[in-house]
Amino acid sequence: MQGARMRKLIAFDEDTFDKLKQLGRDRMATFQELADEAFADLLKKHGIPIDLRDALRKSAAQSKPDAAKSPKLRKGRHA
Repeated sequence: MQGARMRKLIAFDEDTFDKLKQLGRDRMATFQELADEAFADLLKKHGIPIDLRDALRKSAAQSKPDAAKSPKLRKGRHA
């Protein structure tokens, strides 16, 4: 991630912390990388853009006309 980092203290129960440490070892990822991924997923779940590119993508998607709302031409059958 870009920009200045902010530090916050987060408490985990021992079992959760052990599992996170093991996941980091298994994936060869740092605890910070796991946290970045988790918080990015949380923001995405709630529709909050995580960076400028994501915000622009979301804005462009909202400005496109919705295909489901536009009337479709139907071919009529001639008897």
